[in-house]
Amino acid sequence: MTIPQNTEAFPTAHFIKEIGRGKYGARDLSRVDAKQLYAAMLDGRVGDLELGAILLAMRIKGESVDEIAGFLDAAEESFERLTAPRGAYAPVVIPSYNGSRSMANLTPLLAMLLARAGTPVLVHGVLHDPNRVTTAEIFQELGLPMADTVAEAEAQFSRGLPVFMTIEALAPQMARLAALRQKLGVRSSTHTLVKILQPFQGPALRLTSYTHPEYLEMLTSYFSTCAPPERGDAFLMRGTEGETIANAKRAQRIDWFHGGQMTTLVQKQSPVDEVPPLPDQRDAATTAAWITAALAGTVPIPASITEQVDHCLMVSRLIQLRVHST
Repeated sequence: MTIPQNTEAFPTAHFIKEIGRGKYGARDLSRVDAKQLYAAMLDGRVGDLELGAILLAMRIKGESVDEIAGFLDAAEESFERLTAPRGAYAPVVIPSYNGSRSMANLTPLLAMLLARAGTPVLVHGVLHDPNRVTTAEIFQELGLPMADTVAEAEAQFSRGLPVFMTIEALAPQMARLAALRQKLGVRSSTHTLVKILQPFQGPALRLTSYTHPEYLEMLTSYFSTCAPPERGDAFLMRGTEGETIANAKRAQRIDWFHGGQMTTLVQKQSPVDEVPPLPDQRDAATTAAWITAALAGTVPIPASITEQVDHCLMVSRLIQLRVHST
């Protein structure tokens, strides 16, 4: 399925005038205006000069909650959504755009544990990062296929496998905007948006994380006041090197957003004296071998990850029960 694309040039001067006045003089866009602007950016209807001005203006100003909501509204209309198989659990969405820099990346373990329990799991992100070990690289070492199309992803769900899709395969128009980081040298709003996407037709559980305190405040407000309840629930936690996996050495706080309400599922833990056995190297092959051993029961799964899995299954099940009751 191809998403229809508007090709008419989009006038941006009045938007740039509002957002381009610097950190203290700029005004925020309404949700409606933000959606209209980002849709034009996705469609390629904004000229290169204007596009650069918009991206840098937003970088300096910072996104408001309404702007993120409007951008996300447009983003989720720009690609073909997935359909999860019918079952006991709603799908779980795991963004993976950071990988590991000093610790082993155990995001694939989380995905495989959820899939093994019967949950449709979509992991989306990047294939490679020159300075990190990505989830995609570990998936490849584990022999898990990657999905290049929605049809391939849905076929893998039906086989009980966790699905990995690159952002280029999942949302190519967003990928084009994200790739501008190489030219501009800085991240843009798109790098925030990809981490809170909900790519399914029906409701799902999104696992989301933050690294900077201002994003905790902004995302808490978004999920409490702006996220459409019919799109499902979300978990928000401080990332483990940017990944939405519980830290194996000490659990982070996990907040659950559901129907505009917030419930804290896990409280932040103090550092523990005894560190659980973890991979002795962070490379993809060593991490994949350790994950295989953990799934076989040869090495123990860290308690914080087991707890995260249990909470995911509980909420995924509740979401599905709400679907069946309506």
